[in-house]
Amino acid sequence: QVQLVESGGGLVQAGGSLRLSCAASGRTISSYGMGWFRQAPGKEREFVGAIAWSGRRTYYADSVKGRFTISRDYAKNTVYLQMNRLKPEDTAVYYCADKDKPPLVAGDYDYWGQGTQITVSS
Repeated sequence: QVQLVESGGGLVQAGGSLRLSCAASGRTISSYGMGWFRQAPGKEREFVGAIAWSGRRTYYADSVKGRFTISRDYAKNTVYLQMNRLKPEDTAVYYCADKDKPPLVAGDYDYWGQGTQITVSS
């Protein structure tokens, strides 16, 4: 069982930056990679980006490409989502999730964090 805990959410003005962290514990040795998702009120959950634990391959949704960066600290079992040039439409609850096998851009993730709210004011 893998446990995921997000942190770093909050309120920020448009154009600002925030960094989310996702700390993983439990049977992380079986994990292939981690993804970030978000869900805005009244909308479906959407893929934001992902990173494999081995190597540094990253994947991003078009809506965040060039503004968001995913990185990981393998020793700390922690994945980060650096969000720059935030826009009001980035307002959502952000979730990290763990996947045991590829691909990271499709299919069901195996474990989910509790989510953290990001609010971007205009």
